[in-house]
Amino acid sequence: MSEAIKHECGVAMIRLLKPLEFYQMKYGSWQYGLQKLYLLMEKQHNRGQEGAGMACVKLNMQPGYEYINRERALGSQAIDACFASYSQQYAKCTPEQIYDPGWAKENLPFAGEVLMGHLRYSTTGKEGLQYVHPFLRRNNWKTRNLCICGNFNLTNVSEMSDRLIEKGQHPRDMGDTFLMLETLGHYLDREVQKEFDQLEEKGIQNIAKVIEEQIDIPEVLRKSSSDWDGGYTICGLMGHGDAFAFRDPWGIRPAFWYADDEIVVVTSERPVIQTVMNVSVDQVKELEPGKALIIKKNGRIFTEQIREPFVKRSCSFERIYFSRGSDEDIYKERKKLGALLTQPILKAVNYDIENTVFSYIPNTAEVAFFGMSQGLEHYVNELKKDYLKKNIKNLDEKKLNQILALHPRLEKVAIKDIKLRTFIAQQGGRNDLAAHVYDVTWGSLKPYEDNLVIIDDSIVRGTTLKQSIIKILDRLHPKKIVIVSSSPQVRYPDCYGIDMSRMSEFIAFKAAIQLLKDSHQEKILNEVYNKIKAQQLKPKEEQTINFVKDIYKPFTVEQISDKIAEMLTPEETKANIQLVYQYPEDLIKACPNHTGDWYFTGNYPTPGGMRLVNQAFINYIEGVDIRVQ
Repeated sequence: MSEAIKHECGVAMIRLLKPLEFYQMKYGSWQYGLQKLYLLMEKQHNRGQEGAGMACVKLNMQPGYEYINRERALGSQAIDACFASYSQQYAKCTPEQIYDPGWAKENLPFAGEVLMGHLRYSTTGKEGLQYVHPFLRRNNWKTRNLCICGNFNLTNVSEMSDRLIEKGQHPRDMGDTFLMLETLGHYLDREVQKEFDQLEEKGIQNIAKVIEEQIDIPEVLRKSSSDWDGGYTICGLMGHGDAFAFRDPWGIRPAFWYADDEIVVVTSERPVIQTVMNVSVDQVKELEPGKALIIKKNGRIFTEQIREPFVKRSCSFERIYFSRGSDEDIYKERKKLGALLTQPILKAVNYDIENTVFSYIPNTAEVAFFGMSQGLEHYVNELKKDYLKKNIKNLDEKKLNQILALHPRLEKVAIKDIKLRTFIAQQGGRNDLAAHVYDVTWGSLKPYEDNLVIIDDSIVRGTTLKQSIIKILDRLHPKKIVIVSSSPQVRYPDCYGIDMSRMSEFIAFKAAIQLLKDSHQEKILNEVYNKIKAQQLKPKEEQTINFVKDIYKPFTVEQISDKIAEMLTPEETKANIQLVYQYPEDLIKACPNHTGDWYFTGNYPTPGGMRLVNQAFINYIEGVDIRVQ
C-alpha cells in the first residue's frame, strides 16, 4: 500500500505446560517461553508500530511474592524496549542465579508460565502509555486479577458504558478497551463471589484453591460479551493462571492457535506460529467465530462456543494487505487478485503487449504483481498458440523467433526511496518532500512509445499518487500510465479496527460527490441525509439500512475510476492517466472464505456497522471531523 493506513493490532499468547525446569533441561534455558514470545511479537511487527506490551503470570506463587508482571512501551522499537527493560534486572544477577529456574521464578520478573504480548496501532486517536495493552485490573484475590489485550474495535461503547453504570460502576474512560476490561472484571468478580458463597456455605476448606479449579471462564465470557458489537480477538490472563482467547461471532478479526504437550500458542496470524514453532500449516488451528480457547491452570485445554456464530465475515483487507503474505492461503489469494485483473489491464492498454511495461509499487503489491504477470503470460501464450496454429506452414525461422520472443515486459520501475519526515512543518515543504518518496529506474521503458502499467494493492486516499507517484512515473515519459488496484474502490469507512472512519478520506467518495455535482444530481445528498436522520429516530436495532449506497448508485465503477484519475492527475502531467480497480465480485472469487468486504460494498456484518456508516455521512455533511464510534 503506497499510503500509510493504521490498522489492526496483533496479539501473542503462550502457555507453558511444563515447569520452567523442563525447558532449562531440554532447551538449555528456562527463558524458552520468553524467547518464543519475543519472536511471535517481532514476526507480527507489521501489525503495530505505535506501542507494545507484555505480561506474565507465575503459577503457584506463595503469598508475599509477586505473581503478575507487566511491561509497556511506546514507539516503533517498543518490543525491544519491553524486553530490554526486564533484562536489565537480569544483568544484576549472578550466572548461577540466572540459570536456576526456581530462584528466577521467585525473584525475577517474567519468569513465569503464562505469557502475553501485544502490538498496537491506534485507530481511535488516543495516544499515550495508558492506552497501550495489556490492560491490568488488580485485586488481592488471585482469581480476581485480570489482564487483557486484543485486536478489536467495538461499535456500541455507549450501550456498554450504560450497562456498567446501571450496575453501579463509574468507568474512568469510555474507550472500548477500558469498558471490556471492566465488563469482564465485573462478571469475573461475580463468578468468584458466587463460588465463594457456595463453598463457604458448604464449609469447604482452602476455598481459594477450589475456586481456582472451579471458576467458569466460559460463563464469564458469555455474560460479558452478550451485547458486544464489533470485531474482536481478545486474550486474557487471570492471576491464578487460567488463560483464554476469544473471537467475535462474525470472525471479523483473525486468531490462530497451536498446542502440543509442552506449549500452547495464540497469535493473530498463522504463518507466525508455523515459523516460530516450526510446525506445518495443518497443525495450526483457526479459532472459530464466537469460540473461546480456554487453558486452565491445571493445563487442560479446550474450546467452547461462547456466542452463536453468524455468517462468517472475516476481514478481506487482511488478505489484500494487512496480514503477512507468507501465509500459504493469503499468498495464493493475492496472486489470484492480480491474475483477475489481466483482462481489464489489457483493455486499458488496447492489448498492446509489445509497447507496455508492467511493474508494481513496492513492496506489498509484489505478490499481486506475480499473479498479474502469470495472467499476462497466459494471454501471450494463447496468442502464440493461435498464431502458430493458423500460420505453421508459412513460418520462416525469423518469424518464428519473433513470435517466441513475445512476452510481457516486466520491470521494477518504482523504488521506495525515503520516508517522509514530519519535522518539515510547512505544507509546501512537506509536499515537495513527498514527491521524492519514490524514485524510478531510468531507461526501463521507451519514452513517448511505451505504456506503463503499475499495480498497487489498494488506493484509499490517493494522496501519495497525486503528490508523488504519478509525478515521478511521468518523468519516464510514458504514453499512458495505468494505475491498478488489486482491491476494489474503498467507498465506506471501517468501524472494526482500521483507521478509516471518515467519509472525506476516500477518493472514491470524493469522486462520486463530484460526479453528482457534474451531473446536477446534488439533491441525492440531501435525500440521503434526510433518510438517515429519519432512520436515526428509530430504535437502534431497526437502523439497518446503509443509505450511503445511494451516493454511488447513479454511476458505474468505470465512471468513478475515471473521475478519480482526473482528480489525482497533477496539472503538469504529460501522460494520459487511467485507474483500474478490482471488481468486488472478483475479490470474492479470489478470497471466497473471507467475505468481510464492507469497505467496498457497504454490507456491514453487524448492526453497529450500519449505524456508524450512516453517522459518518452525517458528520461529513455537517462538517464534523471526528472518528465515528
